[in-house]
Amino acid sequence: MSVRLECTPSADDTPRPQRTAATAALRDRARGALLGLAVGDALGAPAENMKPSQIRERWGRIEGFVADDPAGTDDTEYAIFSGLLLADHGHDLTVDHVEAAWHAWIADRDEAGFKGAGFSERGTLENLRRGLAAPITAQHRHAWSDGLAMRAAPFGVYAAGRPAEAARLIAIDGTVSHDGEGILGGRAVAAGVAAAMVGHHPDAVVQAALSVVPEDSWTARSLHRAVATARRARRDPDRTQLSVERAVRRAVVIGGYPWTDLAPEAVGLAFGAFAAARGDFRGAVLMAVNMGRDADTTAAVAGSLAGALGGAGAIPADWAESIGPVRGSCLPSMAGRHILDLADRLTPAGPDEAEATA
Repeated sequence: MSVRLECTPSADDTPRPQRTAATAALRDRARGALLGLAVGDALGAPAENMKPSQIRERWGRIEGFVADDPAGTDDTEYAIFSGLLLADHGHDLTVDHVEAAWHAWIADRDEAGFKGAGFSERGTLENLRRGLAAPITAQHRHAWSDGLAMRAAPFGVYAAGRPAEAARLIAIDGTVSHDGEGILGGRAVAAGVAAAMVGHHPDAVVQAALSVVPEDSWTARSLHRAVATARRARRDPDRTQLSVERAVRRAVVIGGYPWTDLAPEAVGLAFGAFAAARGDFRGAVLMAVNMGRDADTTAAVAGSLAGALGGAGAIPADWAESIGPVRGSCLPSMAGRHILDLADRLTPAGPDEAEATA
């Protein structure tokens, strides 16, 4: 008697061309997301903390780099810091891992630096150096800042197609430095990038972000207002670009408040710019920059969303080529690292790459 053995093809039996194409597509989206973050950061840095009227008075409308030697700020360096930590621990990431990394790479180093660090990061460093442990380290006056949102994109890249998991992981990272709306801002950005990594429509990206924050939160309300305003404005053929920017800004900005790094405000502006531009990279990033406020962070977030949606090719080549290794001006331990190397580490290796390292 003969026996016929039948087996169901496993994931490893997938024809190599398909696996290679899927891996390459994911890698391209990852590079778009993180390079988009760095480009947005560098474009927005000169306009940080400025009003739109001040931007227009100095440069007219910003349409590209206005600095002779463009470079990222703490946004890019902290994104690399958190991304490397995520690459090391993956889905097993814990608060203890994050706290230990803050000590090893930042707080316990006897070196200069931390130039341009946000208030939430400075408050966290002070608490760590005083011997406090998480989550008490996040008990400072700026736990609601956008310092977590600015470094959230790597989590969406790593958890591509899984917004809830991206939001879970960034909340673990943020426990050391943020609380409340600061955590929610990070969750929204991470989830949005995770959806953009595998999606094709900006509305799905917005919906993913809203799905991981409470409906009655300030972050959710800010997102709703900004995106709804952007959608209405873009349907009006008589609207100018300036009027769209003013409408979105007016929908979420807390006028007269001295701090520009409010997470609900910055995240709302970034998603509003992304929605107004229908996910187009150039349009989203430039709108975020020209709205001012915390322009480097809002442009970095908008750039990560649009870059994940459109891939690296969506980023203007001259902008992409301007991004080099980070300088370590804020985090000396990150000096010399390139955001694209992180993108590659956070995405699966293709079969050829895996065999080469076996």
